[in-house]
Amino acid sequence: MASQQRDAERTRAELLAVATEVFAEDGYSGARVDIIAERTRTTKRMIYYYFGSKEGLYLAVLENAYRGIREAERAIDVAHTDPRAAIRELAELTFDHHVTHDDFIRLVSIENIHRGEFIRRIDSLRTLGQPAMTILEGILDRGRSAGVFRTDVDALDVHLVISAYCVFQVANRHTFGYLFDVDFDARRAHLRALIGDVVVSWLSAL
Repeated sequence: MASQQRDAERTRAELLAVATEVFAEDGYSGARVDIIAERTRTTKRMIYYYFGSKEGLYLAVLENAYRGIREAERAIDVAHTDPRAAIRELAELTFDHHVTHDDFIRLVSIENIHRGEFIRRIDSLRTLGQPAMTILEGILDRGRSAGVFRTDVDALDVHLVISAYCVFQVANRHTFGYLFDVDFDARRAHLRALIGDVVVSWLSAL
């Protein structure tokens, strides 16, 4: 039974990984379940067994994509770190995750094209997003208590600024890169440090 459960978990994980690539490449409307089945050497029937439908598979892909960034955030030990160092670490971790998970950014863009139609059906994402706010609020509270952070900025403000910067690196790299002759890969270390500098300087402007 344990072996069967592990096999089922591996199969489900493989289906999610390939489905993530396909939905990110072709969007919800363009993605075809039979292509996912072909790439995973399984059958549409097996996919429907695990996820119920194409929509069920897409919802699972979205939830899994958001879970990835939330799990990365929780890995940071911010409770025992200087608040300025902690907020820099969080900003740079977010940058790394977004740049190395471009499928996530494409999925978010696709979902916004659909005006959030599908994400509204995933109730767990609201709960999943709370730790991100809790971590930020904890860092900000400690920074304010230490007198090193301004008091007129809240966790949502910081999350918005970090996310906007990091999403831009992926979502607009081709157009921005062409228009301004920018090699994002060559400038990655600089751009990573920049978001840390921006957030720390902004919050420290008392």
